[in-house]
Amino acid sequence: MPEPALPPTDPAAQQLRLLSAIALMLGIGLFLALPFVLSIGAVVFLPLTAALILSIVLAPLADRLARLGLPNLIASLMALALAGVVFLALLSTILQPALDTFDRLPAMAQNVAQKVSQLRGNLGWLNDLNRQLLRLAGHNQAREVVLAGPSVIEQLAFATPAVVLEMLLTALMSFFMIESRIRMRDHLLHDRSPGSAGLKAARVIREVQDLVASYMATVGLINLGIGIIVGMAAWALGLEAPVMWGGLAAMLNFLPYVGPLAMVVVLALFGLGTAPNVFQGLLPATLYLGLHAVEANLVTPAVLGRRFTLNPVLILVAISYFYWIWGVVGALLAMPILLIFTALFHHVGKPNLIGFIFGEPLFPEPGPNAAG
Repeated sequence: MPEPALPPTDPAAQQLRLLSAIALMLGIGLFLALPFVLSIGAVVFLPLTAALILSIVLAPLADRLARLGLPNLIASLMALALAGVVFLALLSTILQPALDTFDRLPAMAQNVAQKVSQLRGNLGWLNDLNRQLLRLAGHNQAREVVLAGPSVIEQLAFATPAVVLEMLLTALMSFFMIESRIRMRDHLLHDRSPGSAGLKAARVIREVQDLVASYMATVGLINLGIGIIVGMAAWALGLEAPVMWGGLAAMLNFLPYVGPLAMVVVLALFGLGTAPNVFQGLLPATLYLGLHAVEANLVTPAVLGRRFTLNPVLILVAISYFYWIWGVVGALLAMPILLIFTALFHHVGKPNLIGFIFGEPLFPEPGPNAAG
C-alpha cells in the first residue's frame, strides 16, 4: 500500500517559523539575563524605570493643568511638585511615628517572648519529650555565637546618599519626560496617513498611559479609603499613632497579596507586644484581615472591572521578579510594569507558546473584530 504523500512545505512559512523560534529563544535569554544586568546597573536603570512610570501616571494631570491655560513647562513642574508633596506627606506620617515606635521595639519583643513562654509552659510535656529525643539521638547543645551587625540607624546613614541621588535623578528624568510628552506626541502624529507606524505608536502610548494612570488613580483612591478606615479603627482600639497605621495600610495595599499579608503580620506582632492578652493582641490583625477580604473580593473587583483583571500567579511572579532585582522599590513598580506589558500585548498580540510547540504561529493573526 503506498504511503500517503506529505503536504508540500511552504518556504515562507518555514522561514517565519525559524525567525519566530529565534525571537522566542532571544526573549527567554533576555528574561533570564535581565535581572543581573538591571541589578548591577540599578543606579541607572531603577531611576529610569521609576521616572518612566511616574511620567505616565502624571501626564494626564499635566494635560489637565495645560488645558487651564498654564504653559507646558509650568504644568509639568506643578504635576511633579504635587506628586512630591503627596510623597513627603505620606513619608512624614509614616516614618516619624515608626521611628518613635522602633525605640519601644525591645520592650515589645520581651513582652511577646513572655507570652510565648507562658504558652510553652502550658505545653511543657512537648518540651520534655523533645529534650528526651535529642538526648537519645546524641545531640549536644552547643553555644551559638551571634555577631552583631550594623544597626538600622547605621544602615540608614550609609544608604541615605545613594537614595537621595536616585531620587534626584528620578525627579529630573520624570520632569523632562513629562515636559516632552507633547513634542513626542506631535512627532508621532506628524505622518497622519492611515495605518502609519507613527499613528499606531501614538495609539499604543495613549492606551498605555490611560491604562496605567487609571489603574494607579483608582487603586490610590481605594487605598486611601482603606487607610482612613484603618486609621479610625486604630484610634478606636487605642493604638498609638493611628495615622501611621492608616498610612502604612494604604502604602502596603499597593502590593497585591504580599502587602496585606505583611500588614497582618505587623499588626499581630505589635498587638501581641502591647496588649495585655492574646485575644486583644490579635484583634487588630483580625479586623484588618476582614476588611481586606471585603475590599479584595467585593470593592476592588466591582470598581476596577474586567479591564484591570490580571492573573494572580502572574502578579506574584512579577512582584517576586522585580523584588529580586530592585528590592522593595522593584516590588512597588511591578504592577505598573505589568500593566504596561499588558497594554503592549493587547496591540501586538499574546504569544501562543503552547500552540507554537505544535506547529502553530507564535503570534496568531488578529480576527476581523480585534482592536486595532
